Amino acid sequence: MKTDPDCVFCKIVAREIPAAELLEDDDAFAFLDIGPLTPGHTLLIPREHYTTVDEMPGDLLARVTQHLPLLVQAVQAATGCDGVNILQNNHRIAGQLVPHVHIHIIPRRPGDAWTFNWPASEYAEGEMGKMADRIYRELERRC
Repeated sequence: MKTDPDCVFCKIVAREIPAAELLEDDDAFAFLDIGPLTPGHTLLIPREHYTTVDEMPGDLLARVTQHLPLLVQAVQAATGCDGVNILQNNHRIAGQLVPHVHIHIIPRRPGDAWTFNWPASEYAEGEMGKMADRIYRELERRC
């Protein structure tokens, strides 16, 4: 199994650092975030070390994320929240502070302190099609 001796999440999986463990199997590990945005904030990670989701084999990502429905149901029932945000960030610029793939399950309640900034914009005329073409060509190149 691929690990990083300097990674805090690898140390949690190896039980070198304690965590409030919630779920584990051969591929996945879930625990409460030590710095929760709201009570019940849960992290789901692969046991193996990958820095970003695009480095992970697709079948492993599927085996890890298969636990999301059950975890979301449990977090919602345990916290009595009205909904959840499910987030996965890649690289520091996107908000990833620990360089090990992790998926946040964040319980939400009316008036909680966490805000989600989503400054939506629009494509200029013809730019959406050009962007779709560039992405499609990259997909073709990789398949």
